[in-house]
This record gives sequence, structure tokens and C-alpha cells, in this order.
Amino acid sequence: MKHRVTDESPHDLLSFLEALVRQDPDAIAVIDADPEQPVLVSRAQLWHRTLRLRHDLRQSGIGRGDCVAVWLPNWSDALCWQFAAASLGAHVIGVNTRYNVDEVAHVLERARPQVMALAHEFHTLDLADRLHRAVQAADASPPVVAVVSGPGRPPAQDPARYDVGAGSWVPATGAEDAPSSHEAFADELAVAFTTSGSTGKPKLAAHTQRGVTAHARADAGALGIGTGDVMLCALPLSGVFGFNTAMAALAGGGTCLFEPVFDENAVVADMARFAVTHAVGADDFVVRLERAWQHRPHDLTSWRWLGIADFLGKVAELAEWARSEFGTVTAGVYGSSELFALTAFWPHDEPSPRRWSGGGRVVSPDIRVRVVDPVSEEVLPAGPRGELQFRGPNVVDAYLGDPEAAQRSFTADGWFHSGDLGELDADGSFSYVCRMGDVLRLRGFLVEPAEIEYRLVAHEAVETAKVVGVRDAEGADQAVAFVVAGQGSTVEAEELRAWCAQGLAGFKVPRAVHVVEEMPTTSGTNGTKIRAATLREWAQQWETEKQGVSRQ
Repeated sequence: MKHRVTDESPHDLLSFLEALVRQDPDAIAVIDADPEQPVLVSRAQLWHRTLRLRHDLRQSGIGRGDCVAVWLPNWSDALCWQFAAASLGAHVIGVNTRYNVDEVAHVLERARPQVMALAHEFHTLDLADRLHRAVQAADASPPVVAVVSGPGRPPAQDPARYDVGAGSWVPATGAEDAPSSHEAFADELAVAFTTSGSTGKPKLAAHTQRGVTAHARADAGALGIGTGDVMLCALPLSGVFGFNTAMAALAGGGTCLFEPVFDENAVVADMARFAVTHAVGADDFVVRLERAWQHRPHDLTSWRWLGIADFLGKVAELAEWARSEFGTVTAGVYGSSELFALTAFWPHDEPSPRRWSGGGRVVSPDIRVRVVDPVSEEVLPAGPRGELQFRGPNVVDAYLGDPEAAQRSFTADGWFHSGDLGELDADGSFSYVCRMGDVLRLRGFLVEPAEIEYRLVAHEAVETAKVVGVRDAEGADQAVAFVVAGQGSTVEAEELRAWCAQGLAGFKVPRAVHVVEEMPTTSGTNGTKIRAATLREWAQQWETEKQGVSRQ
């Protein structure tokens, strides 16, 4: 289902790292951030640490096709585990440090890791207790636990307390395991990411080493990353946006600034201290950076590019802030666990505000995109909206623990169903509209909820808005809006409906507007998202109650 990349660059991850070392062994690959004692890790140091860990993993029986779980924050250790596991033909499943017991148990059941790297005494989190409870809840064999202390910290002295039934150990700092020249696992799985889980339990979308390295080089080229550039890596490496961002920085010869904890004040200070040039994140992430900077401004004029995803409807104002204060170019991005992050984004010369929207141009000519009518399955020309479908080296290779999922995810002619509504442009770029399940059909017209949301947040009293669809008594879609007022502001629902009527077609005016104190949210590896499913439940419940009253 994939198109092979045929360039001469290394296709396996260990050779990818080795090539960087040969170019410049002393170049800084990673900065492990710390307010007092940041640790600078050269390419050569990363290489030697990887080979020592490779030795430990081989001694633990890890080999081709095995799974290694990495439950670590953004430490350079996480990269070592990725490269070391891949060097043996194994693959990594990242585990977010925020995952609860049920989420970890799900990963254990689907991925069935033989070894788990677990952070020792990280940020007051008792990951050991969480893992013990997850193992008890999971229908899977317990993993061997490797206890990782993190950059600049002494090894754990009590690994036995992390043992969940299969043993525990502390990574050594001694023997290195140099690979044989014929050992290359380019077509073996390398890494897996959890999907959003919007239609059930999350799937674990896995990609090969060949796909990872090809995409890293394509992203680096499209972003223009070069020697001396510094990428802010504050999104978790366990998620696809954090992972692909870091790999792009390495592929371009840049440096990754790893932030293990997202403290916006410390992150802004580090951005200035280490002259960050590139950053990727959702608008909820950038909002926190902007507020921290407003409280205590730092010199961020080195910041050239911001890739942003619209979760909360704040992109336009954040893009203007970054441009006016630092000259930063902001571009909307597109990607997913199954397609890789940074699969597409808009070029610098694309005019705003379109440049701030989701979509863009794919980063490699090997990535192909088409739009298909979801009902007739007809391939559409530029202009009409339909489902975005993809082929290329960025597309998911397998789903851990769910081999049938791939059959459901691809068309008969080998294109991946993204589940996203979008449209192609004449120049080959594409625009992301929304998830197929979120689009509203109002009086026969397909309406993007964001169009109504943008109108609502343009009101001076509104901080955040989210629009969902419900069915009325006749079975027709109706738009229902939820808003959070800005600090110190009050606003009435009917005032907001009137505001919408002044700027939108009549059929787009929400049937109801509910002013709430806060939105229901979920925190994932790529940022904080509003839980639209919960809002739909609230809206449908209130609509049902309203219908019941009207019939009395």
C-alpha cells in the first residue's frame, strides 16, 4: 500500500543516527532542559548510549518483531530507547506519563511489550503503582521493567519495587553492542502511536523504520531545518506530533530542546536561552506560551516558524501575536497517528488567514492525496468537499493487536481512509475542513462547525466556543453552541444568537447557545482537546427534554 522511497539515504534508524554522527560527532543533538543544570547531549554521546542500551536489550532477549514500551517524559533517554530497540528489529510503543490505569492496561493488551522503560521518581508521579494496577487489570503477560532515572541523575537503587512479575533492572553504562554491517531492519515496525479513540478504544498505529526515516528527511527539507536550528520539543515524544517534530529536527542537522514538564514560564525562558527557531503545537499549547511571555517578556526573535493545529479556535490571534512580536511565520499543519504528523503544512508565501488553517502541501512527492465522495465513492476534482484519502510512505503499516483494522482502514484500491472532510485545490494543496463525523448538514448544506465558532469567538465577551450537531424531532441536524465567557465578562445566550445572525446566513445561526463555566476537555499527547462527544450528549439531552416539554 506504500510507495517506496528510493534515495540513497539510510532507511533504518540506527544507520540514520550513525550518519549524523559521521557528519559531526560533536554537534549537539539534544538539550535536556532543566532550569539550573540543562544537559547537552552530542550526537556521539547519543550514539554510545544507544549502543550500551542495545547491549542491555539484547541481553534481555529483545529481538526482531518484539515490542518495547517506553513510559518516559521528554528525556534524551527516550531517543536512545527508540534507536536501540529499532537496531534489534523491535518496535516502540510510547506511553504518555499522563495515562491512567485503564489506558496503560489497554496498551499492555494490544502491544504486549516484553520490556517497559519506566521513569524513576519523575515529577512526583507514582508510575510504579499505576503500572502495578494496570498489569492486574490487563489480560496480558507483565513486562520486564527497566528503571530509568533520567538525564544527570544517579541510577535507581531500588529497582525491585518496580517489578510487576517479570523482573526489573537498571540500564547499565558499560558494554556497547556494535551492530554488524548486515543488520538493517528498514522494513520492520519501528514505532506505534495511540489514535484518538473517538469511535472506541484507541488503536495503536504502527510505522516501519523506512517510513520514519523517509518522513523525517521530508519534514526537515520542507521546514528548511539546518545546522544551528533548535526545535522546541515540548509535546510528548510518545505522541505522533512530538515524535515527528524531534525526528525532523535531527534529520535536518538541528538540535532538539526537550522539555520534560510543560511549565510555560520555564519553556519561554528556555526558548530565549537556547534560541529556538522552530516550534509545533496546538493552539492550547501556544496560548500558554503567549500568556507566560506577556507576564514576563523574553527575546524570542530567533523564533522563525510555528506549526499550529486549531483545537480551541485561537490560531488567528496567536499567529498575529507571534508575527508582530518576533516576525514568526505561522502555518497550519495536518497529520495524525496513522499518517504521521507534519504530513502537510502551508508554505511561507501562502497568504493569511488561509496559511493558518489545517492542510497545506504534502511534504514529499511520494505522498499522494485525493478527495472522494463519501457516498458514491467517486474521486472528486479540485473544489468539491469529500473524504481525504492518502497513499505514501507516511501511511500506517499495521495496528498492534488488531490485524483486521488495516482491512477496514483502506479502500479496495489501497488508499487510506483518513475520516477527514477536506477539499483539493488546483495547485495540489488541500484544505482540512473537519472530521467527517463533525460536519453539520443544515437545511441541505454541509456546514463546518468552525465557521460558526469563529463568529462566536469574534464577540468581545467570548473566550472559547464549540459547536456540535443534534437531531431535532424531525431528524434534521441542528447546530448547538457552547461558549465560555472571557474573564470578567458576562453574556446572554440570545445576545450571542443575535450576534451570529448579524454575520452568518440564517440557517447557520445556532438553534441554542449554552454559556458554560468551562468546557469538558481531554489531555492527549498532542494537546488539550474539547470533548465534542460530551457536548453532543449534553445538547441532545437538553433537546430531548425541550421536545418533551413542548408535547405536554
